[in-house]
Amino acid sequence: MTLQNSSDAKVEVIRQPQQLPCSYIDAQGREVQITEEMIQQACSELEEKLVKPAQQG
Repeated sequence: MTLQNSSDAKVEVIRQPQQLPCSYIDAQGREVQITEEMIQQACSELEEKLVKPAQQG
């Protein structure tokens, strides 16, 4: 099995109407709403830590 995806690949983003807000409880017991910005930041951090497979051939 080979990895066919590339971080250079373009993926069309289709925005859906906003659903009910999602939240989590922080260390102080406060409810914090999860925003799109928070999700985008988390995705960016994960992408930076992505280890690309070694080139074959």
